[in-house]
Amino acid sequence: MQNRMMITGAGSGLGREIALRWAREGWQLALSDVSEPGLQETLKLVREAGGDGFIQRCDVRDYSQLTAFAQACEVKLGGIDIIVNNAGVASGGFFSELSLEDWDWQIAINLMGVVKGCKAFLPLLEQSKGKIINIASMAALMQGPAMSNYNVAKAGVVALSESLLIELAQQEVGVHVVCPSFFQTNLLDSFRGPTPAMKAQVGKLLESSPITASDIADYIYKQVAAGEFMILPHEQGRMAWALKQKNPQLLYNEMTAMAEKMRAKAKQNNG
Repeated sequence: MQNRMMITGAGSGLGREIALRWAREGWQLALSDVSEPGLQETLKLVREAGGDGFIQRCDVRDYSQLTAFAQACEVKLGGIDIIVNNAGVASGGFFSELSLEDWDWQIAINLMGVVKGCKAFLPLLEQSKGKIINIASMAALMQGPAMSNYNVAKAGVVALSESLLIELAQQEVGVHVVCPSFFQTNLLDSFRGPTPAMKAQVGKLLESSPITASDIADYIYKQVAAGEFMILPHEQGRMAWALKQKNPQLLYNEMTAMAEKMRAKAKQNNG
């Protein structure tokens, strides 16, 4: 390990906090995002925190941009030890309201962006015997109502991570998947959904979270060091996952009741 890390979606939110957590340990960081100003700000904070690195604008939908980013890591850092596939977008809406374009957009960024990140950087990770950290969501495990395209994309990230865990063990490449619940983040900046009410509801959940992106980054740092594959930063999330494994029907009933409440609320707002 030469302490070199790549992060997508590093211009804000959890991506930035992960960069800062590892920067405090003196790591070299390759930071990418679609927002250039966000990246500049992250790099400035990284340097203040004791790390260093470089930035490169990158849209994870475009595989050629990711392979160019991997080449830049090889040239500037001599390789890479950890990749963090963090870039993601939020969306919501009942299945009947979501367009196929909504599905394509969600899958292209939140699932295929992670697939392409793993693919572009795997040769470098095989050389360094490095690690993959994929950022999924509790939505991957819980499948809450009115976010089916997001649930499916994030569940795909978990399935991909499980597949890579098994396939890359022989190459000594480690794999971790992180499933945070709602936390204070700017995820809503990218939110796409058929109804403004849905965005407001998600906003309330994000604001009411007791845990910040910085707390989550710290938790990820510790769990990766401990070799934990599935990282669930929220205590409530860990409890909900344990419950679902024991009694899935109980959770489905709860989610069904939640869906009914959401529908009733939406009717009220439209009434």
